[in-house]
Amino acid sequence: MPVVTGLEAHQRDKERVKLFLDDEYALDLPLMEAARLSRGQALTDSEVAELADAGSQQRAYNLALRYLSYRPRSTEEVRRHLVKKQVADSLIAIVIQRLRQRDYVDDMAFARFWISNRDRFKPMGLRALRFELRQKGIDDDIVDALLAEINEEETAFQAAQARIWRYRGSTHQAFGQKLGAMLRRRGFGEYVIRDVIPRLQAELDARDPGYFQDEDAD
Repeated sequence: MPVVTGLEAHQRDKERVKLFLDDEYALDLPLMEAARLSRGQALTDSEVAELADAGSQQRAYNLALRYLSYRPRSTEEVRRHLVKKQVADSLIAIVIQRLRQRDYVDDMAFARFWISNRDRFKPMGLRALRFELRQKGIDDDIVDALLAEINEEETAFQAAQARIWRYRGSTHQAFGQKLGAMLRRRGFGEYVIRDVIPRLQAELDARDPGYFQDEDAD
């Protein structure tokens, strides 16, 4: 039976330990697993296999935590990341379950974060938001519930207001064309655009009479 001849802490990862069996490096272990071992301890082949599984699982879990440290992620994003890192499907399922138990992944919370972030920095229409969330692997039930809470016209108006400084000096017609094109790129529907543009034009006419160029001007 192989014998434990060394347990060395990783210099870069204090939560992992290098296990040496019969004076040769064997595998990495989570600190908690390594704490149960001692030098001179004999291990059966099945015990070594169990330790290897624990080490692989912890490595995969750490990969997921590192990926989540940059921003919230959907369950599907985490799964795709671990696949790219060549983690076995069986381990991915275990890791995702652990993450869910600790509320590190929550697709409803992620979808709310995504929508809020878009609303703050780049307001988008329901069609575009639905596409993005589906690309992130969010279930349609969650998408439908959250998008039902959004007033798309107000979101479009917010997006349009953030761009009006670009179009000062345009005619009403050019303003409508340019702003409409931007809103379409953001995924807003035609019925919303038809309401928002006249509303914003009327507001600018009342607030800033010099904003628009005279349609008859040369």
